[in-house]
Amino acid sequence: MSKLVITDLHVTVDTEDGPKEILKGVTLTINEGETHAIMGPNGSGKSTLAYSIAGHPKYTITGGSVTLDGQDVLSLSVDERARAGLFLAMQYPVEVPGVSVSNFLRTAKTAIDGEAPKLRTWVKDVNAALEQLNLDPSFGTRSVNEGFSGGEKKRHEIAQLELLDPQVAVLDETDSGLDIDALKVVSEGVNRFRAREGKGVLLITHYTRILRYIEPDFVHVFVDGKVAESGGKELADELEASGYDKYLTKANA
Repeated sequence: MSKLVITDLHVTVDTEDGPKEILKGVTLTINEGETHAIMGPNGSGKSTLAYSIAGHPKYTITGGSVTLDGQDVLSLSVDERARAGLFLAMQYPVEVPGVSVSNFLRTAKTAIDGEAPKLRTWVKDVNAALEQLNLDPSFGTRSVNEGFSGGEKKRHEIAQLELLDPQVAVLDETDSGLDIDALKVVSEGVNRFRAREGKGVLLITHYTRILRYIEPDFVHVFVDGKVAESGGKELADELEASGYDKYLTKANA
């Protein structure tokens, strides 16, 4: 049973003026089979939450806990978190010149499983994943994210999700920079993943358009480093109609 539990999480980041608190007590539970969407204005701490869960060294945990199936995530290194079943799709995927997509994927799969996948089966699995994301098999020979369009970068991350098969996927603005066709392809990939048994999804987004294709079980409004309100998918419709003003006003009161 996959369960990601975030309890009273406080996170700071170093600035020229000293440490600045970004997350101010975030509590959230994602059970297996659930999709949670986090929405909020720029600077509210949404991406900080994603990177803190994944173990980015830029962020300092000053309080609270994160557990996956009862295991203390915060005590693990970045690679240990991945092996434990956490996956992060980044808003701005980095380029890795000289490393082909195929080699990158096989190395990652080997690191997570503890043994290399059988080559013949693996090639078939990779080609199938690429095909489902409208990517030509020759895509595997290209250097990771080098010269990729925005849509190719995001589809490559969903290919990783497909092949690495984590327990919980944290998707940081996966819809950013996508045209409507790429958005549909990426959303279909996420939906295939979450249809598998025991999976959880934490989807971070500014806009409701991706939620037309990936239906959330829960929507959380993130303002000033905290969850300001939680609800069902109807909360996303309310945000589309009225924006974040009432939450920002309350936070600044």
